[in-house]
Amino acid sequence: MDNKDLELYNRRKQTVYEFICDDDYPPMKFKEMCTFLQVPGDERQTFLDILNDLTEEGLIIRSAKGRYQKVGEGTYKGTFIGNQRGFGFVRVEGMKEDFFVPEKNTMGAFHGDTVLIRAEDRPKGMKQEASVIKVLERGLKKVVGVYQKNKNFGFVIPDNLKIDGDIFISKENSMGAMAGHKVVAEIISYGDKVKSPEGKIIEILGHINDPESDVLSVVRALDIPVDFPDEVMDSLSQIPDFVSASEMAGRTDLRHLQTVTIDGEDAKDLDDAITLYEADGMYKLGVHIADVTHYVKENSPLDKEALNRGTSCYLVDRVIPMLPHKLSNGICSLNEGQDRLALSCLMDIDQKGHIVGHKICETVINVDRRMSYTSVSAIVEDHDPGETRKYEELVPMFEMMLHVSDLLRANRRKRGSIDFDFDESNIKIDSDGKVVSIGVYERRRSNEIIEDFMLAANETIAEDYFWQDIPFEYRVHETPDADRVEQLALLISNFGMYFKASKENIHPKEFQKLLDRIKGEPYENLVSRMALRTMKQAKYSTECTGHFWTFV
Repeated sequence: MDNKDLELYNRRKQTVYEFICDDDYPPMKFKEMCTFLQVPGDERQTFLDILNDLTEEGLIIRSAKGRYQKVGEGTYKGTFIGNQRGFGFVRVEGMKEDFFVPEKNTMGAFHGDTVLIRAEDRPKGMKQEASVIKVLERGLKKVVGVYQKNKNFGFVIPDNLKIDGDIFISKENSMGAMAGHKVVAEIISYGDKVKSPEGKIIEILGHINDPESDVLSVVRALDIPVDFPDEVMDSLSQIPDFVSASEMAGRTDLRHLQTVTIDGEDAKDLDDAITLYEADGMYKLGVHIADVTHYVKENSPLDKEALNRGTSCYLVDRVIPMLPHKLSNGICSLNEGQDRLALSCLMDIDQKGHIVGHKICETVINVDRRMSYTSVSAIVEDHDPGETRKYEELVPMFEMMLHVSDLLRANRRKRGSIDFDFDESNIKIDSDGKVVSIGVYERRRSNEIIEDFMLAANETIAEDYFWQDIPFEYRVHETPDADRVEQLALLISNFGMYFKASKENIHPKEFQKLLDRIKGEPYENLVSRMALRTMKQAKYSTECTGHFWTFV
């Protein structure tokens, strides 16, 4: 269908939709509508396609008797969230509360399905209930689980506890799987009230006791793409291995500056670097990000695949990159001793820690040393003699980094910045992929230095584009809902605390004071997590609606 035909089809679709939504329209069957609207015989299939499209989109519904009618008041389109006990919930975009769907009213909906629901009368004090009217689109096409074998058939017990039943596998669809195998099964029938869902095994991941199969199970269950399409891999031949002189032309050359990356020891792709020196009474801070856009052109196969993946995925023992290794570990990784193209935010910071000037530019850099958080902390916190000698030429810069970081952090704190310092898990595995220890990840000053510098760059860039009135994507953090603040106030009152807040106004400094008061108390973790849950989720927006606080 070309653009002209598509435009005509959409106009007809809109006309049919408006006809069905008219107050004087009596629900009709397909043939009745064809007669009433005098649809020619050779156009009836197109007319039926339009009705099917409107039904699948949840704009109209088709009753059990085959009559088409508009979606009535109290009818919503949403995502079904299953439960292994049979009932479920439906999440509707824009609504605060999910709808509860009893098992008898799920209409065979699976976890992840897009469904049309009808809200039921809500008894006082009870959760809002709903019934599924129609499954508009199946969200779950594959299931990962453990295979159980019987003589002539088998079952897959899903890993996902939101699926309330096993998947029947016939002998011919078992792919030779044995009992205890972790498998991926494609659903070929979603079943009904009397018949179980049915599937066929399309991949055997390994035995349930094999650590490798656990990681693969997560990858397959989340449908994370591992291999890159041939078209993407073919396009890599156009990507150079080294930066050429022509690519550097017109860029600000910063290769003469001391430059370091600071990451975890096991980091594979190094995408940010730091420079810092003092001149004319100012601290000159540079935050440099690998210029991926130079190599990933808009609408190229690389760009489309990156859009599809969205991000790199970090698992306990591996990284599944958003871009092929030639970029993520090569030309777009700020590797030590290699010329690299970067996008840089160069900031002038006065002796009180205020950013008084800046420049945003395309640059070329060369990293002197790849540093780890452990080594930098050993130098600036522990004053370790061995590490200090090893990186002697860089030690003055690291000490300056600590000082500038303190200045920036102090100024953010004056504005109401909060630091939720929750423990993170540090999982260590052996060469066989088995977990050998689970501990607490140590967050030290070197981590905070990088966080402070990145926040400074982000704020500077956002402010620059805002005042230039250039379209930009901002990270925004709206003011908390009054009812959530009220719930938090009630909780902390049980510990003899309160903060100044009204339904209309609360300042982030009140949260800062609260977290300071509970530091070291037995209930610190509980109250901190409740305070975090009081906040609205940070999100990206093309509108600069503000930031409740500078969140670390």
